[in-house]
Amino acid sequence: MRALAQFVMRGPLQAGLVAAAATAVPLLFWVGAAVVGLVILRLGIAQGLNIGLWALLPAIGWGWVGQDPTALAVLVHTMLIAVVLRATLSWERALLSGGLLAIASGLLLPVLYPELLDQLVRAGVQLYDQYDVNATAEVTAQLEPAIRQTMIASMAGMFLATGVFMTMLARSWQAGLYNPGGFRKEFHAFRLSAPTAIGCVVVMVAGPTLGFNPLLLAWAAGLPLFLAAVALVHGVVGLRHMGSHWLVMFYVALVLLGPSLMFLLLVLAFVDSWLDIRGRIKPSGSAE
Repeated sequence: MRALAQFVMRGPLQAGLVAAAATAVPLLFWVGAAVVGLVILRLGIAQGLNIGLWALLPAIGWGWVGQDPTALAVLVHTMLIAVVLRATLSWERALLSGGLLAIASGLLLPVLYPELLDQLVRAGVQLYDQYDVNATAEVTAQLEPAIRQTMIASMAGMFLATGVFMTMLARSWQAGLYNPGGFRKEFHAFRLSAPTAIGCVVVMVAGPTLGFNPLLLAWAAGLPLFLAAVALVHGVVGLRHMGSHWLVMFYVALVLLGPSLMFLLLVLAFVDSWLDIRGRIKPSGSAE
């Protein structure tokens, strides 16, 4: 990946060709998004948007002809998050902008891709019917709106998560080429401010009462809290020089425990926004 980043940074022609080719190839769209993010972060918004146009062409082709919005949505998410990060140097604002775009994506999906959603809903209903052979037509009819909401939230949420991770990948490429260790330091220090943490919680709790998709809001407002908690774990491990095996155990536990540990992490990120846990920890080996 470092060699790819070095090649991209040789000039706009190389960056544009890699971005366009990767976006055009199935399952490699994320590389194209990361390349555009790298150019935005390193060379500026104007030049990054110019390179983004190269990737937008095949992404629009996939979205229009192939009826698959994934490449286009991930590219747009990555570009927006990278632009905000470049302009503000704030991961908090970048993540919030990505969350707002994810909500907009969730609202636009039924309008732009009704047939795709209908196909996914039918597949979900058929799967449920196979699981519960005694399900009545009334139960199936009641189930369809829930499946539709879940599909919309899952798609928009994955667009957001992939866009965030591609921006993080681009940031790590930038640090690896020009500021070794910079991304690690930046991520270990990431913490939400108290007003932002409160806002995220309010959106997740109060948003559904206004008619918004609760799962979509959980993705949009929960992801900043989740990443802040993960950054806290990485930061504490780094401060205490505890070794990478602790992080391996953390991610294994995250896979095994799933939602229960995720909820605990959201609470932890909320508490950390007020208490600054890392600021209260003495680095390992410091004088007592």
